[in-house]
Amino acid sequence: MITFDLLTLKAFYKEQFKFFAGARISKIQQPTRRELLLQLRNNAETRSFYINIDPKFYHVCFINKVTSIQRLIDIPQKPPMFCMLLRKYLENSKISKVEMPENERIFEIYVETYNEIGDKIYLCLAIELMGKYSNIILYNYDTNIIIGCAHNVGAEKSREREVAGTLPYIYPPKQSKLNLLDYDGEINYSTLSSDFYMFSGSFASLCRGISVEKLKSYIRLENISCCISDNYENYCLFAELLPDSFKCRNVNEMIDLYYAYQIADYKFKTLKSHYLSIVKQKLKKIENSLELAKQRKNKIFDSDKYRLYGDLLMANLYGLKDYSSSVSVYDYENDSQISIGLDETKTIKENANKFYKLYNKSKTTLTKISELEKTYTANKLYQEQVLYSIESAKTIKDLFEISSEIDEQINNTKERRISLDIEKIDYPDGTRIYIGKNNKQNDYIVSKLASEEDLWFHVHNCAGSHILLKTQKVTEELIINCAKLAKEYSSANNSAKAGVIYTKRKYLRKPPGAALGYVTYKNEKEIVVD
Repeated sequence: MITFDLLTLKAFYKEQFKFFAGARISKIQQPTRRELLLQLRNNAETRSFYINIDPKFYHVCFINKVTSIQRLIDIPQKPPMFCMLLRKYLENSKISKVEMPENERIFEIYVETYNEIGDKIYLCLAIELMGKYSNIILYNYDTNIIIGCAHNVGAEKSREREVAGTLPYIYPPKQSKLNLLDYDGEINYSTLSSDFYMFSGSFASLCRGISVEKLKSYIRLENISCCISDNYENYCLFAELLPDSFKCRNVNEMIDLYYAYQIADYKFKTLKSHYLSIVKQKLKKIENSLELAKQRKNKIFDSDKYRLYGDLLMANLYGLKDYSSSVSVYDYENDSQISIGLDETKTIKENANKFYKLYNKSKTTLTKISELEKTYTANKLYQEQVLYSIESAKTIKDLFEISSEIDEQINNTKERRISLDIEKIDYPDGTRIYIGKNNKQNDYIVSKLASEEDLWFHVHNCAGSHILLKTQKVTEELIINCAKLAKEYSSANNSAKAGVIYTKRKYLRKPPGAALGYVTYKNEKEIVVD
């Protein structure tokens, strides 16, 4: 990923400044503390001006509905304080002009508005796009006093420049660079970005070996042909410098598409990593509980031994001496003489009752541990299925579908709004195959889409997708194809062989209270897929 440089900002300004002049700010929204959205209307056209001051993605552009969805813009019900401040001073006001200070990554929007007593005043919204120092600052142009900013910068954060309400607004310190248009000497391409304005590190790397005159034409923004690399790793204002790329219609489209992709990719990877961490932690906890249950089970003596001791003592009740430390009796079940240790403070009958109590206690304990093991095993299988769903997720929408399965405290507003995007394969004869990518889709396929005679496929004893075959004519080829799909969309995908079970939908049953996507089956057949 590359950063938003001065030359790109200059190109955006040159392309869009006419729309800004005379535009009215009809709505102001602040999705997050580092994002701002202004609805601007001019010449019977309304556009959404997007400002991002995140250190990773700082940029400005006009966005559309598609890229807005990509960026996952979600307007909070309660606007932040800075948003309320901007609404107070800027909403329904008119933009008089926009400017860029020379050689600064600052985009200034000058606004005409009126104060409380009706006098016209001029305010400036300065958008500073400077990496981790990026900020949005509103100040009074007449008095040069800051009214408010997205985040304050105190003396402890910056020795050079403080930014906060009631302080005077000053520009950042100038950089010690040269203007290439006024330079006629030799160029060191390895230090191009540090020696001259307009050259970011990524742009300078593309300009190696280019003549000075050509570089100057780039600085003058001559013959712009915006493009983005096919893998979205880079963008450039001049397509000739970036092979394996696709062209964009204008500068704004290039900025919008590139950063929308980068933000969507970052949010997807971040959320996926977060979900993986949660589920793996749950799995580890369940596995530890299973191990503890097995250890407790191994520590319990054979409960039948206690019953045998009790029976032998009761059978020889009148032939043994009370209050003995041990007795020797003949074991008729195993045809051998055995010695039984006793509590010498108790009678033979009391010792027998003690063994019967131990027998009953051991049986009860074993039953409870077995039930716990069964519960833990079921939870482990369920979490493994959720883990597979996360690992196989390709888009952030896939993650939103399963968010409630991962953490009950996660806000599921997005999950409730989106529809299930179930993958399907259609054949010319009307045959259709459904592929569930997570528990929610698996459950929907079985409970809503399947008919009694449809065939259901699932890889045996592994996490994976539910495959549903709807057809008028079942053929061996279709069964093999569905079995291959079941293996492909499962955790056994990389295995040399995997068993796939299949049966009719009418033989599936979802137990009461079972986890989402869990079913039991009967009358199944198995096919081994290589």
